[in-house]
Amino acid sequence: MAGASLLTLLDDIATVLDDVALMSKVAAKKTAGVLGDDLALNAQQVSGVASEREIPVVWAVAKGSFRNKLILVPAALLISAFIPWLIMPLLLVGGLFLCFEGAEKVLEKFFPHAHQNEEKQDELGQGESVEEYEARKVSGAIRTDFILSAEIIVIALGTVTGASMITQILVVSLIALVMTIGVYGLVAGIVKLDDLGFYLERTSQGKGLKAKIGSVLVSFAPKLMRFLGIVGTAAMFLVGGGIVVHNVPAVHHLIEPIIMDFRGHTIATAIMPTLLNGIVGLLAGLAVVAVWTVVEKVRGK
Repeated sequence: MAGASLLTLLDDIATVLDDVALMSKVAAKKTAGVLGDDLALNAQQVSGVASEREIPVVWAVAKGSFRNKLILVPAALLISAFIPWLIMPLLLVGGLFLCFEGAEKVLEKFFPHAHQNEEKQDELGQGESVEEYEARKVSGAIRTDFILSAEIIVIALGTVTGASMITQILVVSLIALVMTIGVYGLVAGIVKLDDLGFYLERTSQGKGLKAKIGSVLVSFAPKLMRFLGIVGTAAMFLVGGGIVVHNVPAVHHLIEPIIMDFRGHTIATAIMPTLLNGIVGLLAGLAVVAVWTVVEKVRGK
C-alpha cells in the first residue's frame, strides 16, 4: 500500500510538473514582448552612470526588481483568488503611469524648460552628489520595473486561469524569476559592451582582428544606448497604450474598426495594432501630464 501511494504521489507530481512546463512555455511566449520593453527601458534607465559603477547600479536595480516580484507575485495570486476584478484597474493605473513618464520625457526633450521644477532624469542635477544621482537613477528604474513586472505577472497569471493553485504559484514564480534574470543579465551585458571593446583593443595592442572588433564595439556601444533610450521611451507608450486599449472598452471599440479596415493587408495588420497602441499611449500620457500640471498649480507648486 505504501509503495502504491508513493507511485501515485510521484505520478501526481509528474503531472503537475508537465502542466507547469507547458503553461510556462505559453506564458513565456505571451510575455516576450514585455520582456523586450523591459530590457530597453532598464538599459536606458541605468545609462549615464560612471563606467566602473554600471554593474553595481544594474545589480542594485536587479535586487529591487526581485523585491518587486516578492511583493507582486503573492499579491497577484491573492487578488486573483479573492478579488479578481481588482487586477485590471490596478494594471490600468500602472499603464497610465508609464504613459505619463513617457510623455514627460518627450516634453522635456522638445520643451526643456517646460518643467523647471523637475530634475532631468538622465543628467546629474545641480548640487547633486554622484551617490544621490545613482540613487535617483536606481529608484526610477525600480519604479518603472514595478509596472512592467506587474504586467508580466498578470499576463502569466492569465495563462493559468482555471489551473490548480500550486500550478499557478509555480508558473507565475518561474516566469517572474526567469524574466528578472534574463532582463538584468542582458542589461549588464549591454552596458559593458564598450568596456569589452576597450579590453580587446588594449590586449591586442591595436593590431589584428581583435582590435577591429574592439573598435567596432567601442563605437557601437554609445549608439546602442542612444537607440535603447529612444526605444525605451517608445516602449512606455506601447506598453502603457496597450494596457489602456485592452482595459478601457470605449478606447478598444474606437480603434477596433480602424484595425478591421486593414484586414487582408499582412504588413499593415501586423503593424497597425502596435502603432495605435503607441498613439493611444502618447495621447493618454499627455492627458495625464495636463491633469497633473493642473493639480500642481492648484496645490501651489
